[in-house]
Amino acid sequence: MIKVAVLGYGNIGRAAEQAILASPDMELAGIFHHNDCLDAIRADVVLLCTPTREVQKFAAVLAARGICTVDSFDIHGQIWSLRSALEPVCVANKAVSIISSGWDPGTDSIVRALLMAMAPKGLTYTNFGPGRSMGHTVAAKAIKGVKNALSMTIPLGTGIHRRMVYIELEEGADFKTVEAAILADDYFAHDETHVIAVDSVDALNNVAHGVNLVRNGVSGDTHNQRFEFNMTINNPALTGQVMVSAARAAYRMKGRGEYGAKTMIELRPIDMLPGDTEQLVKALV
Repeated sequence: MIKVAVLGYGNIGRAAEQAILASPDMELAGIFHHNDCLDAIRADVVLLCTPTREVQKFAAVLAARGICTVDSFDIHGQIWSLRSALEPVCVANKAVSIISSGWDPGTDSIVRALLMAMAPKGLTYTNFGPGRSMGHTVAAKAIKGVKNALSMTIPLGTGIHRRMVYIELEEGADFKTVEAAILADDYFAHDETHVIAVDSVDALNNVAHGVNLVRNGVSGDTHNQRFEFNMTINNPALTGQVMVSAARAAYRMKGRGEYGAKTMIELRPIDMLPGDTEQLVKALV
């Protein structure tokens, strides 16, 4: 049995706990909060269900103890930097860190890679939502003066999105100051973003989300190859499940001596599945 611990117990942490308990080859090694002592963790793999901006410090500390980690780091432009920072720590201490292992980045990254393999030339558009973005919501909540927040992603087509950010203000907070801070944050600075003050975020909250991936491309010299992938999901439930599947891959990679920091497109798909290799090949190929 793979001993898997959860660090952080918000929406994703609770979903990850459920996925661990439902896995035939895993056991829950404990649930820890951000301010707990990491020295108390005894596990093969730790799921970092923490805000994205806290991932690197926790992953580095655990990797230094030889413990594998899985995270759902979601700032796309900083993923390679995170991988580069964790790689030498993991290699030196015989650990594996699977980074950005939610559904986007994560499983959607794998789909994009497969579509590119099927049509090497072309364009892929990733259209999110409409739905609640957990990373953007956490980023908005962290802004000074925000009591509660909800960031909704609205797809406009061809990979362009609108961010609708609903906020409850702390008493005495100035809306214009808070709005400016949100618009300047890297999570929001690259998209059309609207900040709206509301009386109750809870009255609006919904964790549903989804994605539509479309690629138009060329296979060999044949044009007009069009592929489409769609899903409608519960955001934290899918993120937690994917992290648990990635934890299985991390455990197996460490067993083979394949240490380092990896993204999901670098994993063997079969490593993410429970069961015997022969049975899986016969069932899936």
